[in-house]
Amino acid sequence: MAENNDYPRVLFEALTARAEWIEKSEMGKLKDELRTFQTSYAIVYNIFLKKKLINEDPYKQEVKISELEVPNSSSFSDAERVEQLSLRLSNYDNQLDFLVNFYQFNVEFLNLDRIKRILGLIKFIDWVHLIPDSPSPVTKAVAEMSISAKNGLDPLSLSLVGESLTKLDRATGSVLQYLKLLSDYHRESYKSAVRTAVTFDMSAADASVGNIKKKFAAALPGKPFYPDLIEELIKEDYSKDGPVLQEKILKSLQVPNSKPKAAKAAVSFNAILIGGLQVIGSVSPTLLEIGLKIDDNESLIANRRRSFWYKIQQVIQQMMKKEPEPVVFDLQYTDPSRGTTTREKVNYSSLRSDMEKKARFLGGFSSKAAAAKLEAMSEEQLTQLLDRNIRDVQNFHKTLSALDEFFKADAPREDRDKVKGIKPELATMKNAVVRANQIRHEFSAQKEEEEQMKKLGLSPGV
Repeated sequence: MAENNDYPRVLFEALTARAEWIEKSEMGKLKDELRTFQTSYAIVYNIFLKKKLINEDPYKQEVKISELEVPNSSSFSDAERVEQLSLRLSNYDNQLDFLVNFYQFNVEFLNLDRIKRILGLIKFIDWVHLIPDSPSPVTKAVAEMSISAKNGLDPLSLSLVGESLTKLDRATGSVLQYLKLLSDYHRESYKSAVRTAVTFDMSAADASVGNIKKKFAAALPGKPFYPDLIEELIKEDYSKDGPVLQEKILKSLQVPNSKPKAAKAAVSFNAILIGGLQVIGSVSPTLLEIGLKIDDNESLIANRRRSFWYKIQQVIQQMMKKEPEPVVFDLQYTDPSRGTTTREKVNYSSLRSDMEKKARFLGGFSSKAAAAKLEAMSEEQLTQLLDRNIRDVQNFHKTLSALDEFFKADAPREDRDKVKGIKPELATMKNAVVRANQIRHEFSAQKEEEEQMKKLGLSPGV
């Protein structure tokens, strides 16, 4: 055991090794768990929107976030329920997106204040105890909505909701473990800085929270003062139990003995790509929902156009066993970057068939049966699969946006209120594409970094 006067030096060395281990070994795992958490929540959130349990936030895309903020968790009246939940859950979705895609995942950046913010986000909804009698107003409401959302869902969407809730439960536990690991490190690092700058020459008689606070601001400008940590420091350095407490801390900071994890790097990369596939796969129920709406719109337009003579022609075609004329829409696309427009004829029957096939295919990315198949695929295969499906969803978004405008423009004025808009669903698709692209770019950046390390003769993860 280190002697008391040698403890600051031994502690500093232990903290340096601990920080290096956390940076190389644990930070990537924390981000993977948070990405799983965010993706799973996005699926549940979009199902709530689909089932009209909450409303789309019209200002969701305009929100600018500079730092994480936990959404309002106070109680609300029944009259405010839908409005408050719509705003809070939309804000929660934005905060999680900011955390995963814009936060820096390194030991220095994730300080005690930011750990507290992440912890607040993870605990905003108690996914581990998601029950209708929860003491948390938001958790209680989300639990009730989760039950309601499952009623009337197709098997695919029902499976997505169930698996997403399970992942949120599991990811919560994992994230809390990583945050505790980080928090423990920063607490000891904070006390180490105080020992070096403030209490290095302080006697036991002078060691009090008040005396340390008097010197703190000048010695450590800009650092927050944590009285509870100062009290711990005093016990560790000046009480009769100090040597035992110091030994316990040094043991807790020991870096686990680990074997080279070259093989795990590939698994980690595959996990990133599979996460991207699950994000783009969350579009599945949205495509099914859009299909139902545009079918109603197509019927509305068709019924208006079906004159008496048109119906006679249909009867004659049936008598002659001729195939009915395909329904073709002349759609107009606008290129926002160039300001140009193009036109394309779209066979409605073919479009609907393609949408159904794609919805079934995308839904499979979150099923247990597909998990083993995806994990067995190579990085190249997963990359191609992710690229293709991002592109397919982008193309559907383009076509469906144009079709939405066509239905609104083609319907007579007296029927326009009957046309079912799909703007919320289109926004959901766009968000999924953006998130999947972010994951794809992150994968590419990490692969490029790995290649550079290999060129330098360094092993990844070392």
